[in-house]
Amino acid sequence: MRASPAYFHEFVTRCARQGKLVVQPRMGFSDAARMRQGLQAVAHAPVPSIGTITLDSFTRTGDFTSARHAVANGKTLNGYPIVTYSDDDNRALLAGIRGPEFPVQVRHGSSLPEEIFKATIRAGLDATEGGPISYCLPYGRVPLELSIESWARCTRLFVDAGETYHIESFGGCMMGQLCPPSILVAITLAEALFFRQNGLKLLSLSLAQGTHGQQDIAALRVLRQLGEELLGRDESWHIVFYTFMGKFPETYHGARSLIEESAKIARLGGAERLIVKTVKEAHQIPLVEDNLNALEWSYYSACQSADFFVDEAQVQQAAAVIMAEARFLLDTLLNLSADIGQAMQRAFAKGYWDLPFCLHPNNYGRSYARIQANGYTGWASTGNIPFPRQLVDTTRAASGRLSSGDLFKMLSYNQLRFDAKVPALA
Repeated sequence: MRASPAYFHEFVTRCARQGKLVVQPRMGFSDAARMRQGLQAVAHAPVPSIGTITLDSFTRTGDFTSARHAVANGKTLNGYPIVTYSDDDNRALLAGIRGPEFPVQVRHGSSLPEEIFKATIRAGLDATEGGPISYCLPYGRVPLELSIESWARCTRLFVDAGETYHIESFGGCMMGQLCPPSILVAITLAEALFFRQNGLKLLSLSLAQGTHGQQDIAALRVLRQLGEELLGRDESWHIVFYTFMGKFPETYHGARSLIEESAKIARLGGAERLIVKTVKEAHQIPLVEDNLNALEWSYYSACQSADFFVDEAQVQQAAAVIMAEARFLLDTLLNLSADIGQAMQRAFAKGYWDLPFCLHPNNYGRSYARIQANGYTGWASTGNIPFPRQLVDTTRAASGRLSSGDLFKMLSYNQLRFDAKVPALA
């Protein structure tokens, strides 16, 4: 099979050289005509954009029989069933749209994604995302061992298809919110090392917007520094930042303010790409028009990032904490086995890596996080993670057991904070 042109990676690299932040929506329709119309609309956006094909939940979980039944009976799914449609259908979807100036990425959420990878390659697409940890622990009960084995096979499918294929680790977005940034940084880097160990050259690291802009900028700086140390200081990888993935502001002005702040943080933190959300996030599945508005707001907000105050002393202090924790987590994992997949399994089995609030059977489940008085997200309990005492004493929030009310307040933190902002005068 002829390798797909590296449109995705080359486009982001070219925009980064020009100082342009690439913006990308979430978008997926089960009807091929609607999916094509959505891609066409994004392709004509007046800002540097990447198209997204988000897959449906049947395809994500490998229930292809239900996906086929839904398509055959004209039922609406919550995404595009790429495995169900024929290769000709998938190529027709992209014909005349995807190209050097408009790459397209497949987004799916599957812990066992072989058929998705195969369909992606046959469709002529060159980019997808996820990872053996990030698309396993938060999303179901598939054993981590099976996810790791599957993702190793999938990575090699891309490698065997050619040198142009790109995988974005979703590891910096675990649980959507309420994870200390150090473990997000560690997971996305571990997944990147896993992809590299399985032969993949082109990749991206991820991080999601948290509860404080200064901490987010610090985390992006740490991710960049550790990425350069572990992956090399070159253009074979980049960073993608995500607009907040938790409980969204309910007001128009609150949602727009959060979206615009995420774009400024992405720019100031040095990310090359931004996954955006829309002002409809708290209320409904967004329309294509909502996504187009969000793309433009995000891009032009990033161009005005000088409006966002950066407290350099505060950022450096936060970065020192995140760096110490993330480096310790990575060193701990890498010392468990030369095989990154085996190291991942052992780290979670021992509780040396432990995701707050994650109910997956392979997660140790003894750590939890708390939003601190200064608005940062930090550790409230580190469980069995063997952080040195001086590091834990420095970083742990004022503790005490979390009540259900405490958890609800934390989940609502950004929603309440941005909704409370006074709308700017027109």
